Amino acid sequence: MEEKYMRRAIELAKKGEGFTNPNPMVGCVVVKDGKIISEDYHHRYGEYHAERNALLKCTTDTTGAELYVTLEPCCHYGKTPPCTDIIIEKGIGKVYVGSSDPNPLVDGGGNRILREHGIEVTEHVLEKECDAINEIFLHYIKNKNPFVAMKYAMTLDGKIAAHTGDSKWITSEEARAHVHLLRKKYAGIMAGIGTVMADNPMLNCRICEGADPVRVICDSSLKIAPDSNIVSTAHEIPVIIACAKDASEEKEKILQEKGVQVVRVQRTDEGRLDLKELMKYLGREKKIDSVLLEGGGTLNASALTQGIVNKVYAYIAPKLIGGALSKSPIEGEGIDLMKDAVNLKNKEIINLGNDICISGNIERRDC
Repeated sequence: MEEKYMRRAIELAKKGEGFTNPNPMVGCVVVKDGKIISEDYHHRYGEYHAERNALLKCTTDTTGAELYVTLEPCCHYGKTPPCTDIIIEKGIGKVYVGSSDPNPLVDGGGNRILREHGIEVTEHVLEKECDAINEIFLHYIKNKNPFVAMKYAMTLDGKIAAHTGDSKWITSEEARAHVHLLRKKYAGIMAGIGTVMADNPMLNCRICEGADPVRVICDSSLKIAPDSNIVSTAHEIPVIIACAKDASEEKEKILQEKGVQVVRVQRTDEGRLDLKELMKYLGREKKIDSVLLEGGGTLNASALTQGIVNKVYAYIAPKLIGGALSKSPIEGEGIDLMKDAVNLKNKEIINLGNDICISGNIERRDC
């Protein structure tokens, strides 16, 4: 029964996807006498957490009831009161917890306070599954840098475009719809100036109003056109353009007048924008907890080389186009030896129409 109710709490938590960043997604189920008497989830950043939502809407006496929650209840004042307070006030008898909260303001304190008030606490219920839905939060709260996912679509022979540059469309409508689910999930979306100049994209989310990611463009020389779709919609959907220290100040003023924020970062020894510095800025200054990287092969190679990528989503279409000059998803010099290849763990394969999506987390050799 413990797993049954926690699975329901996980289902509820996922409803907050795309709206709770940089908070975690959390679901809560309240059970008494073997029946669910209330349930809810964390709807949006800054609003009440799952436990408080579920307990406030409950019309049944909760004295002695069991509470199932996917993440350790908070025990500090933030934008909302501590969840431990209302759990104690409502007379809950037992709490089942999925994930531990590594936030220094919690970090076991929530469970400890509940126990000190005579409430039985069972931890680590479906912990792996609960951790999985909040891999972004768990990474961000520990590192303060965004969780970065690299996404690309390619043919079966590893090409992201024909030798002419044509790439519409490699994958099916089902696969492209899945990409928009990712754009809803991730707080930011990043592309290079090459992609922007070639495709003039919007980089918005087309499946859910109000869930557009912050658009981050790597444009070292500020080549972006003032009338591009990205710049033209900057007042509606935030845009951050990262450029080099020596980029045109005059062009920066033009972009700022159109609502674009320009941030200057150092170059690496190879002449590329320092993406680690950019991620540090996005995480600490802008509170962006996650970035979906939708760049071309050059930006992808730079991101991998600089070590900022945490996850990969590779959409693969059963097509062959060939061409020695056709673009690949990751360019640059590449590795010298197969033993140095980047490996993925926690792999998942999803069927999307005629295509598949293979995802997995980057396996760090220093871990």
